[in-house]
Amino acid sequence: MDSVARQHGFAQALLHPGMPMPTGLTGARGTADAARFAVYRNNVHVGLTRALAQRFTVTERLVGAEFFAGMARAYVSECKPASPLLMHYGDDFPDFIAGFAPAATLPYLADLARLEAAWTRAYHAADAAPLTLQRLVGLAPNELAGVTLRPHPSATLLRSAHPVGAIWAAHQGATVTSVESWDAEAVLVVRPDMAVSVHVLPPGDGPFAARLLAGHTLGAAAEAALAADPGFDFGTALVGLLTLGAFTDMQQGDVP
Repeated sequence: MDSVARQHGFAQALLHPGMPMPTGLTGARGTADAARFAVYRNNVHVGLTRALAQRFTVTERLVGAEFFAGMARAYVSECKPASPLLMHYGDDFPDFIAGFAPAATLPYLADLARLEAAWTRAYHAADAAPLTLQRLVGLAPNELAGVTLRPHPSATLLRSAHPVGAIWAAHQGATVTSVESWDAEAVLVVRPDMAVSVHVLPPGDGPFAARLLAGHTLGAAAEAALAADPGFDFGTALVGLLTLGAFTDMQQGDVP
C-alpha cells in the first residue's frame, strides 16, 4: 500500500468511529493499540465540536452548551472537514440545523447560524476598498439605470422570515437583551474596513440589495423593489448600501 493510500485510510478511520483501526498502525512498543487510537479519534471529534462552538457562539448561547454539543457531535459524525483550514468547517452547519429534528421548535436557529457563518466568512474575506458615492455622481439617469455594482468580497445578504439580526445583536453583551419586534429581516454582513459589521436593512431595501448583490442593474433592482414596496426610496437605499461598504466597483451592464 503506498503512502497516499495509507494516509487516506488513516483519515477515514480517524473521522469515522465505526471503522476499525487502520491495519499496520502501531504504537511506541510496535504493537497495535486500539484503545490509544480511540482516544486520539475522540480528541479529533472533540476538537471539531469545539471549532463549531467557537464559530457559532450565539447559536450555542441561545440553545445552551449541552444541546449545542449534542447537535455538533451529530454534525461531526456526518460531515467531515473538506479543508485543513478549520475556519471553513461548518459552512453547511446551518443546513444541518435546519434538518435537525430536536431543533425544530426553534425555526429561526438555522438562519441565525447562517448569519454567524457569514460573519466568519466576512472576517476572512479579501480586503477591498469600498465603492464611494462620488463614483456615481454625475451619471445621467439612463446611465445610472444600466449600472451594475460589484459586491464586496466580504458581503453577504441574509433574508430571513425571522429577526435574526436583532437576535444576534441581543446576544452580543454580557446580558441578553430583549428583541422588540419579531418581524422578518434582511441582514447585510460586510467588512469594508477592519471590523465585520452586521446591519439590519430597512424593510423595503431587502429586494433591492438582493438583486444588486446578484449582479442585476440598478434599474432592474429598483423595479423589483418598487414592485415589492411602492414606497421604496431608491436614492436612500442606494446611498445606504454604499455607505455600509457593500460594493467595490461599478460597470455598465451585467456583472460577468
